[in-house]
Amino acid sequence: MLIDGKWMEDWQPVQKADEKGRFVRQVSSFRNWITADGRPGPTGEGGFAAEPGRYRLYVALICPWASRTLIARKLKGLEKMIEVTIVNPTLTDQGWSFGGYLGADQDPLFGAEYMHEIYTRADPHFTGRATVPAIWDMKRDVMVNNESADILRMFDTAFEHLVPSEIRLYPEAHAAEIDALNPRIYDQLNNGVYKAGFATSQTAYDQAMDGIFAMLDELEDRLAGDFLFGDTLTESDIRAFVTLIRFDAAYHGIFKTNRREIRDYQRLSAYLERILKVPGVRETVDMGHILQGYYSIKALNPLGVVPRPPAHVEAFLHGGVE
Repeated sequence: MLIDGKWMEDWQPVQKADEKGRFVRQVSSFRNWITADGRPGPTGEGGFAAEPGRYRLYVALICPWASRTLIARKLKGLEKMIEVTIVNPTLTDQGWSFGGYLGADQDPLFGAEYMHEIYTRADPHFTGRATVPAIWDMKRDVMVNNESADILRMFDTAFEHLVPSEIRLYPEAHAAEIDALNPRIYDQLNNGVYKAGFATSQTAYDQAMDGIFAMLDELEDRLAGDFLFGDTLTESDIRAFVTLIRFDAAYHGIFKTNRREIRDYQRLSAYLERILKVPGVRETVDMGHILQGYYSIKALNPLGVVPRPPAHVEAFLHGGVE
C-alpha cells in the first residue's frame, strides 16, 4: 500500500482486520461530486460540472464495486460523456496495473504502470490502497471521487441535461426504501463475501457465512416482482447483481462461500437472467477477467491455477440457463 505517497510493501488482500479476525474495508478518500452545474455535491468541494469528455473512469472488470459504475454508465447512456480505462485483472505485488492482458488498457493520460501512480499524482502524500473505481478530471488534473456508491448517484442525475434518460436508478418514490436496504445488502452480501474469504478466524468466517446466506434467503423471498422494488430497476438491483453474478464462479470457490450456489435459488436465478437481459448490462460482465482476478490472489491461491467458469454460469452469460 501507499504510505505518505510511497509504495511500502507488496499488495495484500487484507490490510486491516479487527480483534476477532474480521476483514475491515478501507474507507474511500476522494469524495467530490460531478454535478450538473458544478455546485458541491453531498460531500467534497464544487467545481466539477458535467461536461462531455472531461472525465475518465478507471475500473477493473473483476471488481464488483467498479462494475456498479460501468452498469450505471451504460444504462444512463454516458459512454460518449465519460471515457473508461480498464486495468489488468491480475493483482500484482503493487496492486492494479495497466495493460498486459486481453481487454486491459494502457493508461492513456500519464503512461502510468500501476494505479497507485494515479493516486500519488492526485495526492503526493496519499496513504492507503489505490482502489477502483476512480474518476479523474482531465480538465483540472485531479481525482474527483473513488467511492462507487457516490459515482452511482452522480451518474444517475449529473448528466441528465446533456443525455436525458427515462431510467432513474434512485427514484424518489423508493428513496427511503433504497437507503434502508442498501447498507444491509452491502454488509451481508457485497462485503460479506469478502469477510468470508478474508476471515482470519473461524468465528469471523462463520459469522460472515451466516450473514451472506441470510441475505440471499431474504432476497429470494423478496422477489415477488421483476426487481427488488417491483417492476422498477434501481441502484439496489445493481448492487445485488454485481455480487450475484460472481458468486457461483468465483466466491463459491475462492472465498469458500459454498453453503449453496445462486443456481439453488429459483427466484434469484431468474432475477439474474432478467438483469442480464437489460440492454447494456451483459457487456459489463467479463468472466475471464473475474476468474483471472480473484484466482490471482496469492494469499488464497498461491499456485495461481485459474478454473474455468461453471457450465451454468457460461449458459447464463450466453443468453440461457442450463
